[in-house]
Amino acid sequence: MGKSAGVALVTGLLLAGCGRPTPAGYQGYLEGEFVYVAAPLGGQLERLAVSRGARVEAGAPLFTLEQSAELSTLREAAERLRQSQARLADLRKGSRPTELAVLEARLAQARTAAELSGRELERATKLHQTTVLSDDDYDRVRLNHEANLKAVAETAAQLETARLGGRADAIAAAEADAAAAQAALDRAGWSVAQKSRAAPQAALVFDTLFREGEFVAAGQPVVALLPPANIKVRFFVPEPGFAALKAGDAVKVALTGRATPLDARVSYLSPKPEYTPPVLYNRENRAKLVFMVEAVFDPAAARDLHPGQPVDVTVVR
Repeated sequence: MGKSAGVALVTGLLLAGCGRPTPAGYQGYLEGEFVYVAAPLGGQLERLAVSRGARVEAGAPLFTLEQSAELSTLREAAERLRQSQARLADLRKGSRPTELAVLEARLAQARTAAELSGRELERATKLHQTTVLSDDDYDRVRLNHEANLKAVAETAAQLETARLGGRADAIAAAEADAAAAQAALDRAGWSVAQKSRAAPQAALVFDTLFREGEFVAAGQPVVALLPPANIKVRFFVPEPGFAALKAGDAVKVALTGRATPLDARVSYLSPKPEYTPPVLYNRENRAKLVFMVEAVFDPAAARDLHPGQPVDVTVVR
């Protein structure tokens, strides 16, 4: 090797040594946060609509529990609501048309009798003034006319009352009863709806925890879902490199068998060391502290990832 070639080699090595160091990679693994779907009411598992490993869209049916008791309660609540609404409508209507017709006819008769007795009173008054009619006969005609007028007023009041319907407090009580019946119907409908569960979002059916025919207690999960957005990478950073990280930093995630790394962003940095050596903190041992860091993917990129896969993470600087 000539002198000029040796100088060039040494210069290249020096320049390479002065260049920016390649960021070190960190070891980690993929982690999934599962969505456990359960019903708030218990019952026998009547139908399991999905199988483990399948993919479902948002709103797809997952399972149905036996609901015969809830359906019976729903029908009973519906009939009670219909009964209370009919009672309220009857109170608001007042008397039936035929009953009103009877009172109207009675009022017409009373007015006719009052009109006749009024004419008789006019004639009797003239005769009484000429002393042709005695005081007793005149009083009899006068009192008969007054009685007919009272009968008209009484019948008119009865007709007006019949047209008004029920009393205000009775109607208010019937309205409250109808509202309570509606609430009972809503509650019964909710109970029926809770016996069938659907996927809250598009996801992978990671596991099914019961078989058809088994009894499921209230609140016990039946299906475990893994939405793509819930897959993240968890890696561990030594204390010297942890201080430079912050939420939102971009990282590259390399998986075995995948040609190109995936893009992710730091979403969480642990406030405490995951592993601490059983020694006092000092300059020599601080490098042994390892902090957990989490990063999330774009949901479309994470769709085919599997929790538990080991990865290598490189921070993008």
